[in-house]
Amino acid sequence: MLVISAASGAGKSSLLGRLFAAHPELMFSVSYTTRERRGQEREGEHYHYVSREEFEARLAAGEFLEHAQVFGHYYGTHVSALEEARLQGRDLVLDIDVQGARQLKGKLPEGVTVFILPPSRAELERRLRARAEDSEEAIQRRLREAAGEIARWREYDYAVVNREVDDALLTLEAILRAERCRRGRMEEQVRPILESFEADRESAGTETE
Repeated sequence: MLVISAASGAGKSSLLGRLFAAHPELMFSVSYTTRERRGQEREGEHYHYVSREEFEARLAAGEFLEHAQVFGHYYGTHVSALEEARLQGRDLVLDIDVQGARQLKGKLPEGVTVFILPPSRAELERRLRARAEDSEEAIQRRLREAAGEIARWREYDYAVVNREVDDALLTLEAILRAERCRRGRMEEQVRPILESFEADRESAGTETE
């Protein structure tokens, strides 16, 4: 489970888009949200869009691994996302904020967390303005929120500074490859290799005796 967080405007969406294009074996966790759709967003691809009442009912029923309120809207990861990834034997990638990442790490400490940072405040502001999606008030609010989120980067296992998306992608891919090679995750692959040497180990033991 790879958990990705970033301040709004840090380039996380572009980075994840390239990651999934390069690694179709990955599974994306589609979060639930109570906010309205934006632009070309599609149900089931970007988010599951539900009413506040439905979200709160699911929350009360314990259906979310994590949830948070951001700018007045609920966001949450449904337990079915992790269950489906486990059934298919695929790595699950979650795009969630710092509140949700902290909750998930508490429940699932084996999850790998990555924080994407902009190279500077000035560059973050430039990117927010270039999107031309927000009012001046919203931009200033996002910058204030970013200051608080970035201050918590030490809570994450890894940090990636997104100066240029191609370089940031290479770093994220390196994290993915390294985590896949951790001893605990290699058990199924290593077991048959060890078994293939079983006769040699027994023979060595006999010779020693």
